[in-house]
Amino acid sequence: MDFDTNNTTPKREAITFSATGSEYFRIWIVNLLLSIVTLGIYSAWAKVRRNRYFYSSTHLAGSSFEYHGNAVAILKGRIAAVVLIGGYNIALRVSPIVGLLMFVLLAAILPWLVWKSLQFKLYNTSYRGIRFGFGGSAKEAYKYFLWLPILNTFTAGLMTPFLHQRLKRFQHTQSRFGSSQFSFDATVGSFYKTYLLFFALLLGGLLVLIFVVFGSVFASFAAHANDATKVGSLLFAIGALYLWMFTVLPLFLTMIQNLIWNHTRLQQHQFQSQLTWGRTTFIMLTNLLGIVVTLGLFSPFAHVRWLKYRLEATSMLVHGSLDEFVAATGQQVSATGEGMADLLDFDLSM
Repeated sequence: MDFDTNNTTPKREAITFSATGSEYFRIWIVNLLLSIVTLGIYSAWAKVRRNRYFYSSTHLAGSSFEYHGNAVAILKGRIAAVVLIGGYNIALRVSPIVGLLMFVLLAAILPWLVWKSLQFKLYNTSYRGIRFGFGGSAKEAYKYFLWLPILNTFTAGLMTPFLHQRLKRFQHTQSRFGSSQFSFDATVGSFYKTYLLFFALLLGGLLVLIFVVFGSVFASFAAHANDATKVGSLLFAIGALYLWMFTVLPLFLTMIQNLIWNHTRLQQHQFQSQLTWGRTTFIMLTNLLGIVVTLGLFSPFAHVRWLKYRLEATSMLVHGSLDEFVAATGQQVSATGEGMADLLDFDLSM
């Protein structure tokens, strides 16, 4: 459906995030200790507590989001996931052939689990009393999460931008708020441009480092410099290599988030993302430094900083009112897919 957005001037509604690192640290440390004491059983309640805190701290147009996930359902999903993964490990020890068959079985059900995980996440999220939802079909899930990735392996990864675009189109166009569908109009070409720019900068920088930095390393070895000089120049070269790679990665994350959300709509309301390369790089580098220096204790603060920046760089251009949405009927979704997603630690946010 097309909407005429020219009759009114859109109102920009910025997303705000009120969570703080100190508050989340208290939640995080308690969740961690209780999960250890209960041998992981409390982790389901820990997830619900964490999500409720983050969702209620996320605000749009004066209202916050809510999370309705049930810890018992999540625990059941995780137990089912542990049984599946444990069965694979046992089968692999019994016989490589049996292990291979079990791996094929897991690969065969994984797309269905990812699909159910997406349904569970959105069904248990609400805004102003209206729940989100996710449609799609098992057939589409297998297409985007199994067949296309397999096909991509035969192209040496050249299909990756195409696959990324198709995954985001599936994820966004099948999402809904109440009875209203989201839309997504980013093209395959725009994804290829983003990937090509990223790899061009990455490879260009690597070539410069090879000729300049590593050239000095080779020169020190050729000049028969002392061992300390050789080791110092080699460590400097390796450090420069990693620094460049870690500098270019934030650019890719910035471009991808901006590309995806600048081409996403909810009816006539347009999303807008304004991440910047410099700020993204600064946050990622300082987060990494903080985590290393504190031996991991800075992790909750780093998570809040990164999440706050990504959310508050996103806004919605509202044409009309956000009170016009109508709730849709829905049913409770199994948390089995969510449990597997947690154990495999994959994220579809980008």
